[in-house]
Amino acid sequence: MCVVTFDETKQEFRVFLENDLFAIAKFELQDSVFIITSTKVPEVLQGKGYGKVMMEAVLNEIETRGGKVIPECSFVVSYLERNSQWQHLRAENCG
Repeated sequence: MCVVTFDETKQEFRVFLENDLFAIAKFELQDSVFIITSTKVPEVLQGKGYGKVMMEAVLNEIETRGGKVIPECSFVVSYLERNSQWQHLRAENCG
């Protein structure tokens, strides 16, 4: 399991991957809704499945915090479309 840090000041999640490298998911927080605006996996790790690793870790962290997600980043939109097990976290599905 990857270590995830939540930095509310910088508005980002950091997901530690390997060799001291980490992925970043930037967000804007409105109440308990995380608007994910961008994601970044280090270039040397791209194409190795770390985007999925990052998203699983970030979504799990958001769920643990009782949050919801609005995806603005195209990668997050695509990931949620392909992984129906996370649909319950979409803020659009509330209420």
